[in-house]
Amino acid sequence: MKYKQNLHTHSIYCDGKNAPEETVKRALELGFNSIGFSGHSPTSYSDAYHFDKTEEYKKEIYRLKEKYRGIIDVYCGLEFDMYSGVDTTGYEYLIGAMHYLKLGEDYVGFDRSAEVVKKVIDERFGGDGLKFAKEYYAQLSNLSEYGKFDIVGHFDLITKNIEKANLFDVNSKEYKKYAIDALNVLAEKFDVFEVNTGAIARGYRTTPYPAPFILKEMKSLGSKLIITSDCHDKNYLDCQFKETEQYVKSYGFNEIYYFDNGQFKPCKI
Repeated sequence: MKYKQNLHTHSIYCDGKNAPEETVKRALELGFNSIGFSGHSPTSYSDAYHFDKTEEYKKEIYRLKEKYRGIIDVYCGLEFDMYSGVDTTGYEYLIGAMHYLKLGEDYVGFDRSAEVVKKVIDERFGGDGLKFAKEYYAQLSNLSEYGKFDIVGHFDLITKNIEKANLFDVNSKEYKKYAIDALNVLAEKFDVFEVNTGAIARGYRTTPYPAPFILKEMKSLGSKLIITSDCHDKNYLDCQFKETEQYVKSYGFNEIYYFDNGQFKPCKI
């Protein structure tokens, strides 16, 4: 089997490299049967996510939906940043994600380089990476308070740089407890979690999110998985999908899910 869908796709309407139609054409070249775009929700608290093309984005995705009807299914989604508070009208699915910690009155980005994250840990957490991890998972646990999301995005995003920088000990009992406790809270509210290869495509990691111990817990909780490339460049639209199928299978998953006109449907691996 080769997974034939990507629901986590960015474009020039946020921080992606390609126009949406370029990526649709790439999906067709790869034999995809569907593609979902998930523009970042604009935020008032960060220049990095301060986009102002939301309506243009939706208009273009729905134009492509009609143009390619009967050829490939095109879906209009949103990657909702947890604190963004934007209107979610007009989207066919929502990815709930967190890229900023709310610390007092400040919103602190951590989906950054290892150097930037190290500075955050030093300045905000007294140099204690585990305190940073604890705060991340504590805040992520509240995701359901901010919307009814269809997918939980890159659950352990804070490990983006962990293969290259010793920011905290991901093998420690403390870290694993923070992650598992948060997962158990979220799994009561959300069925679908993504296995995300985006950090591989961008050269940060050699394995997908989430980590094996998290996948094992997801299996025991009955969570449903989708595979996404968190695509910002059409050339990496199916980044390591084949390998990722085997990755999740090795931790007990015998099926992964597709989004099909508003429903998630299983497919055997």
